[in-house]
Amino acid sequence: MKDRIMHGYIEEIKDKGMKFTMDDLAGRLGISKRTLYQHFSSKIDILEAIIEQTFSDVDEQTKKIVEDDNLTLIEKIKGVITVVPNHVEFLDLRVLDQMRKYYPEQWKVVHAGLNDWDDLRLLIEKGIQDGLIKDMNVDLIMKLMIDSTNSTLDQPFFMKNNISVQEALSSIVDILLYGLAVENKR
Repeated sequence: MKDRIMHGYIEEIKDKGMKFTMDDLAGRLGISKRTLYQHFSSKIDILEAIIEQTFSDVDEQTKKIVEDDNLTLIEKIKGVITVVPNHVEFLDLRVLDQMRKYYPEQWKVVHAGLNDWDDLRLLIEKGIQDGLIKDMNVDLIMKLMIDSTNSTLDQPFFMKNNISVQEALSSIVDILLYGLAVENKR
């Protein structure tokens, strides 16, 4: 039931933004408010559960990639960057702007999760050390990668152009790792 409530919460956000009531959510789910409150004490409680689940899912997927000895370092970098959380539709610029305004403490957690990529930094540093990645300023590399991947938060752009988040991330990584020029035309 908790997953169903969290999914309904995300659907309410997509339809109405962050300004909906527990009555709205109960109506969407066809359950009573009492049932909602048996599982979550408030809208903030649901929001925090979604945030926790989203980033713990990302952390779990990232850990599997980093620890996979069958992947090359470059494959690990690409894999870590292209991890897509379960609640990707929740990570939308419009939602995040409203969250920053109405739920600033929860927004800080999301903002940190979107901008702190310690595992990726370690992989990039190892790539530089091993000579697989050009010896460049790691902070600049990280900023480019984070800003580029966070561009997928502009979901209307990607939907308008029929590009899934996974496709966008994969293309972004290819551009960042291999450039735009066709290999044999350089």
